[in-house]
Amino acid sequence: MENYALITGASRGIGKSIAMLLAQKGYHLLLVARSETELQQLAASVQQEYKVKAQYLAIDLSIPGAAKQVADWCTGLPVPLSILINNAGYGLWGHFSQTGLSGQMNMLNLNINAVVELTHYLLPALKAQQQSYILNVASTAAYQAVPTLALYSASKAFILSYSRAIRVELKDTPVSVSCLCPGPTDTGFVQRAGMDAIAHIAEKFNMPPQKVAEMGIKGMFNKKAEIITGFLNRVMAFGSRHLSKALVEKVSAGLYKV
Repeated sequence: MENYALITGASRGIGKSIAMLLAQKGYHLLLVARSETELQQLAASVQQEYKVKAQYLAIDLSIPGAAKQVADWCTGLPVPLSILINNAGYGLWGHFSQTGLSGQMNMLNLNINAVVELTHYLLPALKAQQQSYILNVASTAAYQAVPTLALYSASKAFILSYSRAIRVELKDTPVSVSCLCPGPTDTGFVQRAGMDAIAHIAEKFNMPPQKVAEMGIKGMFNKKAEIITGFLNRVMAFGSRHLSKALVEKVSAGLYKV
């Protein structure tokens, strides 16, 4: 039986690496991102190298109603969907009061609303399989409030909490839900967030997206609730849970100071 995986934010970084790994495992791909050119190149590459099918849809998931368009496109295809990877997302760096509201709301639409909507629309298809998986990509920023990344860290905390909650709700169904929480990753996140001034700090801790993708896919198939990539990131997440919140926030503020 054919198995299909839908991957958002698939054109680069972690999403692209996940797409390549799943294609290598024989999964056919449904690729979603903003750049049609990059999607076209990725689809052609995996079809040639791994002999799988790859279809794509170029769309900006931050636009209201876009998740419904993706779901309609997906359910309109005669394919058995067994994996949903909610990877699309980005951050904005700066003081909340000094950062444009429209940009921040756009980020929340992508980081939260698109994930919730797409998951809700596609759950019937995922439940129809003998075994299926949802992998939501959050961040180690989900474990603490991060000054100057206030809404980004809050959005990822939402994704982590949401993932754990629906994981329990779906425990008696064929759908397994996992949440991937990577630390700094070499994906262009720093540039997109406008954090060039502290890029040198992130570079010291960056993990290759291929490694993050490998750990995420392995954890997903092992039905892990949370997947934190890298020993140092696991230590930091543990510390964020057990140390004083005020201390953790002070340290974060120092690291990400504008």
